[in-house]
Amino acid sequence: MPTHVRLEGSDRPRQRDAVRVADLDPGDPIEVTVTLAGPDLPEPQPDDPFSRETLRRRYGADPDVIGRVTEALRGFGLQIDEHSELTRSLRVSGTAAQMEEAFRAGLGTYRDPDGKLFRGREGDLQIPAELEGLVTGVFGLDQRRVAYRKQHSSASALTSPVSPAELAEHYNFPGGTGAGQTVAIAEFGGGYFADDLAAFCAKQGTPMPTVTTAGVNGAPILTLKQIQRLPQPQQTEQLEDSIEVNMDIEIVAGLAPGAAIVVYFSTFDQKGWVDLLDQVIDGRPASPVAVSISWGLAEDDPDWSKAALRAVNERLQALSSLGITVCAAAGDDGSGDQETDGRAHVDFPASSPYALGVGGTMLEGTTDVVWWESPGQRTGSGGGSTGGGVSVEFARPSWQDVHITSLNRGSIDGRVVPDVAALAGAPLYDLVFMGQSSANGGTSAATPTWAALIALLAADGWKAGFLSPLLYRPGRGGEPLGAAGCVDVTSGNNTSPTPGRGYEAGPGFDAVSGWGVPNGARLLSALKAT
Repeated sequence: MPTHVRLEGSDRPRQRDAVRVADLDPGDPIEVTVTLAGPDLPEPQPDDPFSRETLRRRYGADPDVIGRVTEALRGFGLQIDEHSELTRSLRVSGTAAQMEEAFRAGLGTYRDPDGKLFRGREGDLQIPAELEGLVTGVFGLDQRRVAYRKQHSSASALTSPVSPAELAEHYNFPGGTGAGQTVAIAEFGGGYFADDLAAFCAKQGTPMPTVTTAGVNGAPILTLKQIQRLPQPQQTEQLEDSIEVNMDIEIVAGLAPGAAIVVYFSTFDQKGWVDLLDQVIDGRPASPVAVSISWGLAEDDPDWSKAALRAVNERLQALSSLGITVCAAAGDDGSGDQETDGRAHVDFPASSPYALGVGGTMLEGTTDVVWWESPGQRTGSGGGSTGGGVSVEFARPSWQDVHITSLNRGSIDGRVVPDVAALAGAPLYDLVFMGQSSANGGTSAATPTWAALIALLAADGWKAGFLSPLLYRPGRGGEPLGAAGCVDVTSGNNTSPTPGRGYEAGPGFDAVSGWGVPNGARLLSALKAT
């Protein structure tokens, strides 16, 4: 029998409250994504992004490594369906028995607390000894969910929601439509309803944008009719996710109607994250200037493996090196981020140093304040507040020269989230769903707002690059670009019931609103001046 070694970072505990109910059928087909070692990726240079060819040539997987891994896995009967030097990954398929022989995963069928069955595992993976140092991750054996977001419901929906034109005026967005730019949107459930987008555009008096959908990792691209034919529990879940999907699309369409939109639908497991970002890195079907991700999970939630955090973070780093800004929601459940251990938490991928973390605000009259609705996290009857805080997984990058102390005693000097903010609470966004006017919000709405703004900035003469480090760079007169190009938010906090304390807004940068909400025209001017 071939000698195996432990794959670093692959450990996963049993999903909380899940029960193993059966072994897998040895003949069950499985596809995995195998990630490969390569040179350390560069820190992004916002003023001089790489081309894909330069990134592949300098930092891609060595063809010899691909060959050695391919040969070893074929020895277990596995099939190599695709390989990429640029993304340093292999798509591999085979039977459950072959996967077990290659990776010793101990796969089984599990039932989660909602009664849903999924393929899962516990403990470490092992890889053939000759692949030690060559393989960094194997994703897809375990299908547990690690992409979450919930519909934002709130009493603030009783107020008059804002239109894109009103929001653009409030945030002093530069003129133009974003023509010539592409915004990508990442989705892990739900469907795209073209009729709703058409009704929204007609209501707002904006042209219908070009929308392209892309299925990733076998994920379906669902229509409303297909969802309505599903059994009731799946139908309800998919419709709830679809509210959020169509919100993302409508916000970008309303604020940057000339920009093309690519919507990626992927599976909500670790493999889904890796494969979706690989496809964006590849530029399939188009190369975006910004990516909007309104999904996430606390960075230290045990359902993330360390290998997956590393794999996703590396892909965000690759995208930032290509000059693509990934906008990621800071979360809607305050300082606890849905964890219940009494500590403060931040959401991933917003906590990545290679993302633009986007927090949430609300309006009190015409004044932007931190979004907080009792009890500070989402419940069945409303509530919620912006995520934000200090990472326990990612060190503070050198460009983020700010002084925020973690609420967690003994924590590292970690990456601070968010970088910026936008409307998440009252009075919410004026949208259309299933033919009816609707209002919605959350940091899931603030995130595509910033993605749309980036498209407008790029279309209006900014030589687009990774935005996050630029916000901390001194501009003319020594003022950071974030301070020059944002309206400071100085009131509010993100305290949630657990841990019972949160971060506070104040003058200047803070861990609930970052630099604040956008002043688009001033930000464009500051960026052009650097």
